[in-house]
Amino acid sequence: MLPKDYSPELYPSLLKAKIDEIWPAFEALGAPTPDIFPSPIHSFRMRAEFRVWHEGDALDFVMFDPTEPKKPIVIEDFPFASEPIRQLLAPLRAALQIDHKLRYRLFQIELLSTLSGDLLITLIYHRRLDDSWEQAALSLSNNLGIKVVGRSKGQKVILSEDWVNETLYVNAECYHFKQPEQAFTQPNASVNQAMLSWAVKQIPASDTDLLELYCGIGNFTIPLSANYRRVLATEVSKVATRAAVDNLDLNGVTNVAFARLSAEEMTQALTGTRAFRRLASLEHALPTYDFDTIFVDPPRAGLDRATLELTKGFKNILYISCNPLTLLDNMADICGTHTITSVGFFDQFPYTKHLECGVYFTQRKDNEAAK
Repeated sequence: MLPKDYSPELYPSLLKAKIDEIWPAFEALGAPTPDIFPSPIHSFRMRAEFRVWHEGDALDFVMFDPTEPKKPIVIEDFPFASEPIRQLLAPLRAALQIDHKLRYRLFQIELLSTLSGDLLITLIYHRRLDDSWEQAALSLSNNLGIKVVGRSKGQKVILSEDWVNETLYVNAECYHFKQPEQAFTQPNASVNQAMLSWAVKQIPASDTDLLELYCGIGNFTIPLSANYRRVLATEVSKVATRAAVDNLDLNGVTNVAFARLSAEEMTQALTGTRAFRRLASLEHALPTYDFDTIFVDPPRAGLDRATLELTKGFKNILYISCNPLTLLDNMADICGTHTITSVGFFDQFPYTKHLECGVYFTQRKDNEAAK
């Protein structure tokens, strides 16, 4: 997404156009009228990354147009980025430009921010980072009031913390999250709050249990846990799983267990086709879960066949997707056994064709499913 794509006056029509394009396929599957959640028109991205371009004594942050991949576009302002990121760009560029220890062979910068004002930058290099770099980076951190991480091949230098602290409000409830710089987090925090609020409202309080696949740092897990007796959540990333455990403590949540398994592995474990040492601590507890709802938030490729079959065995299915096309493929299969109860469209990526979707399914009665 480049600054040239920024046309705030067109935002309502752009959002309508991408919903109009995809909605007939949802409607054909029997979906009810969707809930639509627009994005703020600017300063909506909590993370950004730029290449660093060196030209003589000048240093610039740049991006590239895929149609002209060798032509750098200098970024003076990035209206899509959060206000903390936008306000940092000029002083950060100036500080890097005058300090040889910081700019030498600096290749890329990544910036991660939060609605609560925390800000972390990662400086990525084509060289080994030494003590002199660390001292210069510490000064940069202190002068600009930001967290700084340095990375090069096989090396990561953390000056204080390699995460930011976020506070999100979900249906008037306040939640706190540790968001590591190398873990996936929702890019549009305002829309993320709307998405979490919508998801929680779909599911009434229950004395049964929830299975969650692809849980990440616990973004959905923790708000949804209030509606269930217990939650078993899976995630394959070590960084995300560690953060998820910390986030339970931050929010005082005690009814969630995490398993570091992929969705495919969890499917194998639940169907009894394979045993996992990583599930050893839950070996005796697993049969005691009374799952009636599954929550999935898969990657763009959607659910693999085995996981899709597992999902269809649950009474209720809550499905969040960043790719409407693979979602629709999965929906066509799920609709053989379930009814679409509600749909939400969340504009995580304004000024693009991408659209985040949420669908809640309830299982049909036996005689209806047999037809």
